[in-house]
Amino acid sequence: MHQNNIDKEKSDTVEMFTNLIRFIERHQSDLLEMMEEKQKTSEKQAEDLIKDLEKEISELEQISNTEDHLHLIQIYPSMNCFDTASLEEDDTELVKTLEHILMCFLWLGVRYMCAEDVTLDPDTAHPYLILSDDGKQVRYGDIRQDLPDNPERFDTSPCVLGKEGVSSGCFYFKVQVTGKTEWVLGVVRESVNRKGEIELTPANGFWTLALRNGNEYKALAGPDVLLSLREKPQKIGVFVYYEEGAVVFYDVDSGSIIYLYRDQSFMNDETLHPYFSPCNDDNDKNTDPLIILPYSVNE
Repeated sequence: MHQNNIDKEKSDTVEMFTNLIRFIERHQSDLLEMMEEKQKTSEKQAEDLIKDLEKEISELEQISNTEDHLHLIQIYPSMNCFDTASLEEDDTELVKTLEHILMCFLWLGVRYMCAEDVTLDPDTAHPYLILSDDGKQVRYGDIRQDLPDNPERFDTSPCVLGKEGVSSGCFYFKVQVTGKTEWVLGVVRESVNRKGEIELTPANGFWTLALRNGNEYKALAGPDVLLSLREKPQKIGVFVYYEEGAVVFYDVDSGSIIYLYRDQSFMNDETLHPYFSPCNDDNDKNTDPLIILPYSVNE
């Protein structure tokens, strides 16, 4: 029985790599067109990125035809997506590592194409939250604002959604969290409850990551998953691959995956929106804003 489970996991992993290869191949022309439109003065950068994608496709094709997992780990020691020293000598752990590498390729290979220019939606913002004029920053304020209690607005949880969303394909954005002692980030279903106390769990339509008490990182996966991070992230990247039911959180500076939600149900093409909570001011220790950062092709 154990061997059958391992064989199935290996087969599923190969299928995931194959799907990724097809995804990149299918969108290569779209990626080039987008880069030519947005980066007319950066033709050299576009050519280099396409070459990198072609190289990744070639390497992924080789990977999908081999079961030598240890060799795969040796090929990609510089991606910082996993810690080889922490792996147990067990096929199941190695298959899990393959899945993490897959997600690394997802955001390394196609994140430019998936990047969205996210802006905050003031109609959803809790009355205590202060949004910047450009819709790129949010912080907790001292006074509850007199705002209309429209159906879209969160009235208890200090959070705000992004205007932009995704109901197919992929979606990518990143947020600066420097100086904060508490925050919550992620994506949510458009239909989530906005009124009263809300439990942030996937079952309720929330896929989120949180910082508590200055140094406690948790995936609010219902139940919470306590995470042990080597470094305190200053910029959090959020990547959604809708068809795969995957939400990836990673440290933008180090490139390390922080947490992966996989095999999730997004409810029949319902739109997912970015979710931001700067949390309360924590006795003036948590007054810095969350800042939505632009994507750069030079990342």
